[in-house]
Amino acid sequence: MSDRDFRQNVRMWLEENAPPSLRQLRLGFGEGSWGGRRASFASSDAKQWMEVMAAKGWTAPTWPRAYGGGGLSKDEARILQEELRTLRMPPPLVGMGLTMIGPVILEYGTEMQKRVHLPNIIRGAIRWCQGYSEPGAGSDLASLQTRAKRQGSDFIVSGQKIWTSYADTSDWIFALVRTDPEAPKQAGISFMLIDLTSPGITVRPIELISGASAFCEIFFDDVRVPATAILGEINRGWDIAKALLVYERELWGGAGGGGRRSAGSALGDFARSHRGETVDGAVVDPVVRDRIAQFEIDSLALSLTVHRGRDAAKVGLRPGAEMSVLKYSGAELSKRRHELMMDIAGPEALRWEDETGSELAALAPAWLRSRANSIEGGTSETQLNIIAKRVLNLPIVK
Repeated sequence: MSDRDFRQNVRMWLEENAPPSLRQLRLGFGEGSWGGRRASFASSDAKQWMEVMAAKGWTAPTWPRAYGGGGLSKDEARILQEELRTLRMPPPLVGMGLTMIGPVILEYGTEMQKRVHLPNIIRGAIRWCQGYSEPGAGSDLASLQTRAKRQGSDFIVSGQKIWTSYADTSDWIFALVRTDPEAPKQAGISFMLIDLTSPGITVRPIELISGASAFCEIFFDDVRVPATAILGEINRGWDIAKALLVYERELWGGAGGGGRRSAGSALGDFARSHRGETVDGAVVDPVVRDRIAQFEIDSLALSLTVHRGRDAAKVGLRPGAEMSVLKYSGAELSKRRHELMMDIAGPEALRWEDETGSELAALAPAWLRSRANSIEGGTSETQLNIIAKRVLNLPIVK
């Protein structure tokens, strides 16, 4: 089928199946259902949207059909995303299952692991979180101390993870654990898939300045995990962690709107609503117009960089340290976007709580939450150091 015919078929299918109530532009990063056993939906239409897209395999359009994916080529998936943007549809399903653990299970998992986990991710049946950071192992992640000791056909896991996003609403966790305490830092780490309902696991939310509790700490108290839960080779988990980091930092490339060229237009709509517009439809305030234009330019540049990385992946090139550029730029753009929205709304952005459900009431909490963008997933300072050392080959000053 030609790309033109495929696009026409996609357009017809979406017109028939995309709920009209959801066809509106959104500014938020990560909007859409996260799925899981305790999934929540903004409306019955949002639930229907996830279900019809999952049945089609289009929650994971390029994943193999054998596991419930769409089986689309990269170009077909691009066309699908373009048509979704044209209709201003939110993603049917979001989360770490699709963007992080799913791709590495496809690459490193056994056939049994693929058949157990991938269909559940695609259907939104299971929600995943990431267990990397520990109280004594943040930027120096290889210092992690959560232990997994072999006992027959199982491992006994003990230790603590912290800053684990949405662990309290997740079902499974992919975690780095130390399986050989005598080996050098990276050499004794394994990558493990753990059911959070396992006995011995305690999850505690951490309240943030925004009033939300998106981050959690997790305690593992002699948790029994089957040896089949190890992804890849034992003691080679660091290799998988580095591969997953590439997917995570590409994801951050879209955090500031870099993955969606409509972000600047959405800011323009927001500014016209709250600052007024001229007779020709432009935003009244010239300073705000300039800031929106600069954001759109930077967002488009980041988007093109993301696409360039994907094109390189098509020919078999594995992204490296340059992915830190995406993570840093995406995080900084996200903070700029929230800062700009606060400035546009002015004093009205400080409502914080509003029983009318006004979008303005969500601005301040989202702005405060965006401060964490330059910390989570690797601090901006760490990304700049990686860029300086491994991308620009700058000398190290001691």
